Amino acid sequence: MTRRVACIALLVRDYDEAAAWYRDALGFRVLEDSDLGAGKRWLRIAPAEDAAFALLLARANTPDQAARIGDQHGGRVGFFLHTDDFDRDHARLLAHGARVEEAPRREAYGTVVVFRDLYGNRWDLIGPAAT
Repeated sequence: MTRRVACIALLVRDYDEAAAWYRDALGFRVLEDSDLGAGKRWLRIAPAEDAAFALLLARANTPDQAARIGDQHGGRVGFFLHTDDFDRDHARLLAHGARVEEAPRREAYGTVVVFRDLYGNRWDLIGPAAT
């Protein structure tokens, strides 16, 4: 049996607001958007249609869930987005209002910058080092 993590839930305020931000700022695509009834949706997004991993946008339904929007990882970077064109994607983030925390820096594993998404979740944008 083959096993893999297929997606991870990301708490959001609003399905459409979140999908638009990830589409515009990160270039993500909607892989699936199904109505589950009672105002719930199964909304999966990813950097590309053939991505091996997706985010499931999950609208917060309780005060406890809403309190965790934007801080699901306790202030740590929780998401790592690799890119084949760091400069392009860094410029796109800036153009769409991502809160960039630092200037891009070089590390052994590549060029990296920490940014916050629409809700305040911390991400690394990484242009991997040539191998």
